[in-house]
Amino acid sequence: MKKAISANKIISGLACALLFSIGINAQKAAFNMDKDLLLVQLDSKTDIDDLHTAASFATLLAHQDYKDLNYLAVAGTYGIQEGLYVPPNELMPMVFHENWVDAHADWDKSVNQVLLEAEKYIDNGGSIWIAEAGQSDFTADWVLKLVEKQPTLNIKEKVHVVQHSDWNESVTEPTKLKYTQTITDYHRIADGNEVGNGTPGLKSDGKVDWESKLNDDHLTKVWNTAIRLADEYNGKDDRYLNKSVDEGGLDFSDLSEVCYILNLMDIKDADEFFTYFKVD
Repeated sequence: MKKAISANKIISGLACALLFSIGINAQKAAFNMDKDLLLVQLDSKTDIDDLHTAASFATLLAHQDYKDLNYLAVAGTYGIQEGLYVPPNELMPMVFHENWVDAHADWDKSVNQVLLEAEKYIDNGGSIWIAEAGQSDFTADWVLKLVEKQPTLNIKEKVHVVQHSDWNESVTEPTKLKYTQTITDYHRIADGNEVGNGTPGLKSDGKVDWESKLNDDHLTKVWNTAIRLADEYNGKDDRYLNKSVDEGGLDFSDLSEVCYILNLMDIKDADEFFTYFKVD
């Protein structure tokens, strides 16, 4: 069960971190494949798009350029939105292997697991990049613990958050959203559901021919599983009905943050994504 950190504790942490960060103007950061960790934080509530997003991340990992990518995924990083969870547990190990934790099953344990993993990279000179494929409640909780453990650490230099969705921000607990936006190096990019706004538009209104471009048994299994689960839960029991997926399309719009982090912003849409990551 999700356990909340009190607003007073967040506000106290915000004040302390602000005192340290005032006057520090770091240069624009870039992801370092050798030293940095990519956190893929998936809310999976109540939209099914994170199932497709996970499958698209598996597709990216199969590319030669990203075989050595340091990553950790977190399932269940939802905020204050109502509605039922979309269980991704069948898919997560197929995509992320052992590199994922389940915040839906145990929020506090997952916060501590991410904190320990983040500290390993920070202590070795790296930074943490968060693809915020959901709300920032989870980010606020583990970053606050990081500030408490390392009060002199320049958080803006070491923790980078990328968000693409107005809705995700609107259903983050307000104090935690403000904390995340203020304490971390927070990047707000254009919505990944749209094409032509400078961010890859990774939501299709019609069928995408991914099968002919992914000549790989594992990726085919991953995508078939993601599509099957998405169809099973899409709009069911008052969950959000993703109309594009309901009409046969794909929605991995939350991968737009990963594209930003890895400097893949020239990808136009879902079709171009599969062309770029084609597996022969």
